Amino acid sequence: MVQVRQSTIIDAPIEEVWAILRDFNGHDRWHPAIASSEIDGGEPADAVGAVRHFRLADGGELREQLLALSDKDRRLSYCLLEAPLPLMGYVASIRLKPVTDGNATFWEWRSEFDPPAHRRDELVKLVAEDIYRAGFAAIRNLLARRDAAMPAEARPAIMPSRPTGAASRSIPAPAILAPSLDTRETTRAILVERYGGPEVLELKEIALPPPAPSEVRVRHTAIGVNFIDVYCRTGFFDLLRLPGVPGMEAAGVIEAVGSAISGLSIGDRVAYACPPVGAYAERRNMAPDLLVRLSDDISDETAAASLLKGVAASFLLHDVHAVRPGEVVLIHAAAGGIGQLLVQWARHLGATVIATVSSDDKARIVEGLGAHRVIVYSREDFAEAVMRLTNGAGTDVVYDAVGADTFGGSLAALAVRGHLVSFGQASGPIGNWDVGRFASKSITVSRPNYGHYTDAPEKLAPHVDRFFAALRQRAVRVGQPASYDLAQAADAHRDLEARRTSGALVLLP
Repeated sequence: MVQVRQSTIIDAPIEEVWAILRDFNGHDRWHPAIASSEIDGGEPADAVGAVRHFRLADGGELREQLLALSDKDRRLSYCLLEAPLPLMGYVASIRLKPVTDGNATFWEWRSEFDPPAHRRDELVKLVAEDIYRAGFAAIRNLLARRDAAMPAEARPAIMPSRPTGAASRSIPAPAILAPSLDTRETTRAILVERYGGPEVLELKEIALPPPAPSEVRVRHTAIGVNFIDVYCRTGFFDLLRLPGVPGMEAAGVIEAVGSAISGLSIGDRVAYACPPVGAYAERRNMAPDLLVRLSDDISDETAAASLLKGVAASFLLHDVHAVRPGEVVLIHAAAGGIGQLLVQWARHLGATVIATVSSDDKARIVEGLGAHRVIVYSREDFAEAVMRLTNGAGTDVVYDAVGADTFGGSLAALAVRGHLVSFGQASGPIGNWDVGRFASKSITVSRPNYGHYTDAPEKLAPHVDRFFAALRQRAVRVGQPASYDLAQAADAHRDLEARRTSGALVLLP
């Protein structure tokens, strides 16, 4: 991760400079690199979460999202969603301060991002010079032209922002942090106020409004930790709006019900594994049709540790690629939470299971789960090993949640007309690949999104039923999860990303 920081002094009052910069849809009026700008969906330009779509002067396009804006502190931050350049994880901020000696403005523009090593110097220079320094010069020119054209006494104190289809409004404090006067209840939760590493997971007291008539309140007893939470924390998946609470899996007890609720009662044990995010909290309000009632034979910790993974394993093995008896299946990260379920369930379906792990200790775990062959990829090339084990035929399907480190080898390990199911990128994005190369084996590549299989009750229910049936039939077993206090969520993420764990992780409120 590199950091770029540039600053300058603008010879103008801070109010005038801020009026220009706070317009998240106004760069095309002053920055030479921007040809046009529009806000997706007609959102107000100062709405946190708004996405601006730039068309660049050189013909390219990019999209950026507003993460925070404070008129009081004269500060805003934003992140890059799409760009023609590999500025991975790009998050930037603009901050203004008045110069104490004179009527001028100090302007700092800074960012951090993760460029490819071979393009590091090129991209750092581009950001510093072509974006930041060019922007400084453009603002000076804009103010100079305005000053020349308008006498001082006639200048507006604030430049008007471009209309975006909604009336201009001030930015209130987000409701998650600022309860209204009639809302007295709060709850402890892990709050993400900026995208980034595990350090952005902070325990805070947030507002907890009463459940709406069509909601119930759940007091969590165990909260699942999943790699999709990492993608939300970093901003890679657009599921977590800032400031927000991550997490999509938990179990607990209903402690309040809305006036329009029927079929659920206070004291019922329930679990869920679906959007919206917000599970990293002691308590939360939920729509009842997203909840699964727990029977006595399934503990809270088992549900919180396995429901999301079990639902994912269900659609991966039955919908994305329907595993048939006799097929050869390769499963990466087989000692992880979802990997362990895939190994057991694929074998139960009659497949020959080849698994990859990073250590001998994890190999023993996976062997105990029924994998027919286990490859320690830190010791040998897994693609070559697969070809040797299959007498050169390759595997019918690869389930790959690792990403950058394994994608190429996964392609090489496939049989003719094989199917690569890429459902995660724990080691980083897979990068750009020439689709034409897949024709050499007539390869199929899938990239399933959990939300597309679970975002409605009628989609989610069959997978929940199938997974719970597999648990009761002992087709799959769920081990005791590693547990962390809610306040240790950052530690849980560090361990998960460093692959220091095997099996599932839960947070205990």
